[in-house]
This record gives sequence, C-alpha cells and structure tokens, in this order.
Amino acid sequence: MIRQFIVILLSIAAPAMAQVKVDAATREALAWQIALEREGFSPGIIDGKLGPKCALAKAEFAKRFELSDTDVLKTLDTSAREPVQIYTVVAQDVAQVVGTIPTDWNLKAKMQYLGYASVADAVAERFHCTRGLLERLNPGINLTILKAGDALNVPAIEKGKIIRGSRLQIHLGQKVIRVLDREGKVAALFHCSIAKDEAKRPSGVANVVTVISNPTYSFDPAMWPEVNNVNQKLLIPPGPRNPVGVCWIALSLSGYGIHGTPTPEMIGKTGSHGCFRLTNWDATRLGGMVEAGMGVEFVK
Repeated sequence: MIRQFIVILLSIAAPAMAQVKVDAATREALAWQIALEREGFSPGIIDGKLGPKCALAKAEFAKRFELSDTDVLKTLDTSAREPVQIYTVVAQDVAQVVGTIPTDWNLKAKMQYLGYASVADAVAERFHCTRGLLERLNPGINLTILKAGDALNVPAIEKGKIIRGSRLQIHLGQKVIRVLDREGKVAALFHCSIAKDEAKRPSGVANVVTVISNPTYSFDPAMWPEVNNVNQKLLIPPGPRNPVGVCWIALSLSGYGIHGTPTPEMIGKTGSHGCFRLTNWDATRLGGMVEAGMGVEFVK
C-alpha cells in the first residue's frame, strides 16, 4: 500500500512530457531543414524557418540529382518523419558548461576548457539549432535552469550520410563551401563566414594540409590590431567555444583554415579575420569529407 502511494506521488510530481504541437509552417520548415542536412546540403542553423540558406540547399540538391520540385519532395520524403522529438538532458551536457566565458584574451588563456555558457547552449548545439527554436518548442520551460534529467522538445536531426569529396570550392560571394565529387558535381554544401576585410580574402587555389579535432588556438596580437592589452602570443584552450571551434582544417596558405565557431548563429552574418568559419557540426562533418592534398579553389 505504501509502495503504491509513493508511485502515485512520483507520477504526480514528474509527469511525462508531451511532444509539443508545432504550427504547420514550422513543421514544414523543420522537415526540410532536417532532411537537407541529412543529405549533406546544409540549410544553415536549424531555426524552423524557410529562409534563403534553405532555399539554396534545396536548389543545389535538386540540381545535383536532376530533380523536379515534386521529385525533390519524394526523394527527401519530408512528410514521413516526425521533425520534433523529446530529449532528456544528460550529465555530459551539464559537464560541458563553464559559465560565462570572458571576452578578455588574457583571461581566456587561463581557462582549461572553453565550454558552453549554459546547458541550453549545449543542447542547442547538440541538435544544430538556434536558442530561439528551443524556446519556441518548449513554451513554459525556463531554459536558464536546465539540469540533467529535464526533458525538452528538440529537432529530430538524423545521422548524416557518408559523403566523400574530390575537391572543394569556396564561393566568397555566396559565402558557401561546395564539396565536389570526381565528376565535378556538388556532393555537399556548407554555409560559411568569410573575411570581413576584402584584402584578406584569398584567390586562386590551395590544398588541404591536415584536419585537427578539438584544437587549441594560438592568439597572435599582431593579427588583432583592435586588441590593445595583449603583448605576447597566447595559447587558448580547446572547447566548442574556442575561437576555431572543435575542428580545424588547415590549408596550404599560411594562417588560413576552415574551422568551427563559438557563435553558430552568426555564420554568414559576420566576417572573420581571414579564415572560413562553419558551425561546429558542419566543420566536423566537412573534416570527415576531406583529406590531405585535396584541392581548394577560391571563387569570387
């Protein structure tokens, strides 16, 4: 009798979370974004909106397989999968939280790990989405106090298909990286940020040198004239909020690389100091598509 009473109390105290009902427009956008990302054609960060990045990914996918709009729908099968799932926050999400990361480079160098500012940030990155989408999918939940065991509605992202490339094209005007196969067709597409200063944007060709996971970052004050309180090179520790994120693809041009970012929602919106920024998940995926010696072409 006592055991039954305890079970009843527990069921009242911790009701099972119901999957949120999203409006038709958000559901459609999520289905498209998730399916295109699965196929290797990035729609940009998942936000539940059919914006220009998603439109470009759809067009590139259709061109790749010579599909009509109707055939694209059938091939991606966007209506067959539920675009929202329930996720329970785990200890690993919490363990990666380090709180507010200092903006001062001297203080960053003293940290051991540049993790997330909050559990919500960790979950958003795990599911490739914006903080705003998490809020929309979880009305009434305070995302600032998440802990292990909490349940959330999140995008039902899928494991990406294995894609091998033959060479890369970095399109500076479009701010995208295209992975080309041996036939010269686009096998994958990623959105990126490029150098703010046009003089720092490379031209011609280069090669991939190496791929490094969870890199440290060497801060050289000579490359950052706007920073005036650092007088020596600093070694910035690894982590998802490291200046180059969790993956560094070194290029044969000295000082240039393709890498992740500590601010995924700003990809394509802001300029870098010269390198090519991707979201951490896109950088990691691209890192698995390239190899040392692969050609890289810069296109205006």
